[in-house]
Amino acid sequence: MTQPKSENIVWHETTVSKTERENISGHRGCTVWLTGLSGSGKSTLANLLEKALWERGARAYVLDGDNVRHGLNKDLGFSPEDREENIRRIGEVAALFTEAGIINVTAFISPYKGDRDKVREIMADGDFVEVYVKCDLDECEKRDPKGLYKKARAGEIPEFTGISAPYEEPDKAELIIDTTSQSEEDSLQALLSYLEEKGYLAA
Repeated sequence: MTQPKSENIVWHETTVSKTERENISGHRGCTVWLTGLSGSGKSTLANLLEKALWERGARAYVLDGDNVRHGLNKDLGFSPEDREENIRRIGEVAALFTEAGIINVTAFISPYKGDRDKVREIMADGDFVEVYVKCDLDECEKRDPKGLYKKARAGEIPEFTGISAPYEEPDKAELIIDTTSQSEEDSLQALLSYLEEKGYLAA
């Protein structure tokens, strides 16, 4: 997304192509990018999808927002600048997983449309599947699985998405799943059906 600092580097093509990896796996490599408010069900849905794909013999892996912040992005906070860098880094990692022929499922709030669009731009057409995990803010606050909304309302967490920081809804998501009304089972089936219909998975 930005030019490397060093000019003395050369891109090396691999001897095994993405298509060859996909042929062995029996499915397309792609990034299923789940975006939505905290508490909308992104992580739950990502893990349900990974398990369902694994049971079908597909190579799948979840990149979870909190998990990545324990390692690769542990130096980043939640300022707009740090959020941008957080998504830039994970976008590059997701692109590598996709190139490896893996169905890579990410679960990040990723609140800014511009940041998500930049990730889309670094991938080949069709490799980036944006899924808006839509849920009413009131419902997310009722769930509050990590107690974060309560802390945000008390002023203990600054720049919290949906409360003191914005969330920009996708305007060109490949799929919208409304977990305010859809069950976990229906949400999972919607994802699997999309992947089958678009040829990522065999029906």
